[in-house]
Parts: sequence; C-alpha cells; structure tokens
Amino acid sequence: MAIRLVAMDLDDTLLRDDWTISPRVVKAIQKAQEQKVKVTIATGRMPISTRPYALQLGIDVPVITYHGAMVQQVISGEILFRRVIPSALAKKIIGDVLERGMYAQIYLKNRVITSKLTELSEQYARISKVSIEEADLQETISQEPEGVEKILLMAEEAGLDQLTPFLDQRYGDKVHLTKSKPYFLEMTESTVNKGVALAALAERFNIAQEEVMAIGDSFNDLEMIKYAGVGVAMGNARKEIQEQANIVTATNQEDGVAEAIERYVLGSALDLVRRVPEGMTSS
Repeated sequence: MAIRLVAMDLDDTLLRDDWTISPRVVKAIQKAQEQKVKVTIATGRMPISTRPYALQLGIDVPVITYHGAMVQQVISGEILFRRVIPSALAKKIIGDVLERGMYAQIYLKNRVITSKLTELSEQYARISKVSIEEADLQETISQEPEGVEKILLMAEEAGLDQLTPFLDQRYGDKVHLTKSKPYFLEMTESTVNKGVALAALAERFNIAQEEVMAIGDSFNDLEMIKYAGVGVAMGNARKEIQEQANIVTATNQEDGVAEAIERYVLGSALDLVRRVPEGMTSS
C-alpha cells in the first residue's frame, strides 16, 4: 500500500536551524505532490506563522496548527476545526504559573500575548516571525468569551520539568501538556493533539491509517508518529522520540524530510519499513 498523506512537523524537522527549507526538501515535496500525494504541516505554531511555509511548498490541503487545536485551509483561511482551553480554566492556569514566576504566553487565533515583554519574547518573535502583544493576561482572557488555543511557558528545561508534575496533577484531565522544544512547555485542550488531528484529516480524504506518514522530532510529535502507518523520527530527535518511530531519518540539517520522502514515498523501501517490529528503527 502506497503512502497517500504525509504530515511534517515544522521546527527542527521541515526547517533547518536557520528556519529555511532546503532546496532538496522542497523538490522532494513537490515530486510527492506531483504523484498526487497529499502533503501537510503539523505544528505547534499558530496559523499566521505557518502559512508562509505552506505557501512556499504549494500545500493545498488543510494544515494542523496549535498541536491540533486548529485545522485551517491555507489559501482561504477557513477554519475547519478549533478547540480551545475554556476561559475560566485558562485564567486559573495563568494565575498558577505567574504566581510561580514563570514566563507565559497565551494564543488567541492569530494573536500572541504576554504580561511583560522580555528577552524570551524577543527570542520567540525571531523564531516564529510574529509580533507579541503586552497586556494583562487574566484581563485579556476575561474578555474572550470562548477561550485560548494554547498556553506556552518558556524556561530552562529543569524548571519546566519541576513544574510539570504540579500542572499535570491539577489540570492533567483538562489540558494536554507537551513539549515542542526542551524550553517550551505547551498546553492545549485535553482532547487535541497532532495525532488526533492527523487521523481526522486522513478520514476527511478517505485515506487509510496505513497510507499515512508522519515526520517529527519532539514530544509534541509522538501522537502523530505513533498514529501513522509509517512514523518517522528525525536524526536530531531525542532518543525517546526515535524509540517510538518505525524509522529514523537524517537530521533537519541533512535534509531528513527529503530522505524520508525519497525513500519511502517516491522510492520502493516501504515494505521494509512495515516489517520493522514496533519499537524498532530502520535507517
């Protein structure tokens, strides 16, 4: 059975360290699309930060953003799916994390808001190429009738790891906690993740699970890597991610996405991948 849908994470997967897409990766994706393979992006980023890359690749199917909390058409901007952390819950979480001195950002559709702009704000703005607003977070949430797509905490990994058990115990049944980078702890509504969104997208196009490839590098990619018929971990992914994938490709600096597409979508190595036992890897 051939691959008919490919979903790729953005940062540290599709993008090189300078946040560009290599010519080889662009070419491999274009060839896959020429063969009627549907290609999409699945990222923790917001839609406005994802759209330029989707347009560069000529993606004409919905993209998965906010770790699956929003699925949106690239060209029209039509929102096909949106699920938020309810405002009352978001206010409680923000109160807890600010009380503990954590830097936090909230996301409302295409807005990013923090209580005080810092070097962390500047760092995030450089990566995502978005403007960050400064405002009282709890007051802003109070004015939002529905809720927020995402809450992001930024700190050293050790500090986030200390806070995670508290957040998990208090809110783990209400929000989905994940990491996209060692210094990013992210929260979305409890029922959404990249795997759930990818499964819904495959169903929309009548594509079987076995016909789906997912490529990623971090903890927020685990659900889609485990869902896909062919789960691919980047060579720069953490060991915990590589152990859950069917195969491990090259790093983002070495065109790992292109290598995976060339071998397992455009090439003839797919049968070998599917014979690899669960938990094993093949390169």
